[in-house]
Parts: sequence; structure tokens; C-alpha cells
Amino acid sequence: MNSTVASGKDAAPKTVWRAYQGVSPSNVDEKDLIERHLYLVRNVVDRIKLNLPTHIDADDLYSVGVTGLIAAVRKFDPEQGCTFASYAAMRIRGAVLDELRRMDWCPRRARARSRKLKETIIEVEQKLGRAASDEEICSALGLTQKDYAKWVEDARPVTFLAIDHRNENEDGEGASLHELLKDETDVTGRENLEKRELLELLTQRISELPDIPKKILAMYYFENMRLAEIAAVFNLTESRICQIHAQTILGLRGYLGRARNR
Repeated sequence: MNSTVASGKDAAPKTVWRAYQGVSPSNVDEKDLIERHLYLVRNVVDRIKLNLPTHIDADDLYSVGVTGLIAAVRKFDPEQGCTFASYAAMRIRGAVLDELRRMDWCPRRARARSRKLKETIIEVEQKLGRAASDEEICSALGLTQKDYAKWVEDARPVTFLAIDHRNENEDGEGASLHELLKDETDVTGRENLEKRELLELLTQRISELPDIPKKILAMYYFENMRLAEIAAVFNLTESRICQIHAQTILGLRGYLGRARNR
């Protein structure tokens, strides 16, 4: 196995991308670039599959993820400062999640509980002017800690994909948290400005989070760590990490939704 692939780092250096894009005369095969990075598709699909019902076919998602990888190979700009692995993972994840939304796979109860949790978190945080604790959300919902944990577990499929769900304004327009972080080559100046403003708000809000939720987001979304690995770092159970993640993501979505409608 190629050592760069095994280590999870970019398999192609910047010079290869320049050659592929015609900056240098070398002949770089698109198929070869795709094959070098197929491991990224498997990594992304495996992570998403952990939070999906068993009837969802991982092979179907893998095929869709490959289309995201192809788009990443064709649009990646090595001069933008991010690694291809990070850029491609976003593209692959977006393609897979678009397919899941098209399939409308999510159980009704998961959607309902996710919606209620988000509404409650928004309400509590508006009153407090800060991120809400478990106890404060439990109190607002009238639930015990045990029942609250069950609600979060039921909503888990939605909340683990929530970073990619749209935060719509009153006109039905909006950007997902994922879209705030993807490339900007296909957007207008106005769209780019709006995305930058929302990204600044998101960055500020994340900086205000308690230490553990902040680190969980960084480890899961940017360091590509698995939940079990994150749980081991904090000496917490995996279910507890899921609970903290869900509450944090729903709070961020609600915060951005309010910001868009001001």
C-alpha cells in the first residue's frame, strides 16, 4: 500500500496538481489522481454510515462519494492554502449527504425530536445569552437526564448530519455549515460576502463554547477522529460524546438561523 495513502495524507504533491491543471507540461492522468485518493471516499462513507440505519447500503453511498471525489479533483486549487484531503472530504461528504436527503431516509421521530431539541436550545440560549448546559435544556423540556439522553439518541441520525443541513431565512434561502467551509469558486461576490459574514459569526460562536464541546467539533470535523477515539481522549463514554455533539450542533444551527433573520 502506498505510504501516503495509508497515513491519510495527500497522495499527490502540489506540483502534481499544477501539472494536472496545465500549469506545467507534465502529463498527469485524472484517473490516476482519483485512484490515489479513493481511500478518502471509504473514510468518509464509513464515518457517516456509523450514524445511519442498517438498511442503508454503504456501497451505494460509496458510488455517490466517488462522484464527489471526481468533482474535487477537477476543482481543487492548490494555491488556496488547504490540503486536497480536507477539500475532497468536504466534497465527498456533501455528495453523500445530498443523496441521503434525496432518499429521505431519516425516521420521522428522529426529525421531530431533533426539531424540538433545536427549538428548545434556541429558546434557552436566547434567554441566557450563552451556550446552554444539559441541565438547563432538561429543565426546559421537562425531562430527566435519562429521558434527555434517550431523546438525543433518537435524534442522533439527524444531528450527526446537521452540519450539512441548510439554515434558511424567511425567503427559504440559506447556507449549511458545511457550505460555509467549502470552496468559493462557484459563488458571486454577494454570496461570498454573506458566507464570510456567517463564517465569522460561526467562528465567534464556536470560540465562546465550553472547552469540551469546542474540542469535540475540532476533533470530529477537522481532525477526522472517530467518536470512540474522542471518547477515549476525554475519558467519557461514546454516547456522552454523541450527546454533547448533538446539543452543540443544534445550538450552532439555531444561532446561525437567528443571525440570518435579523
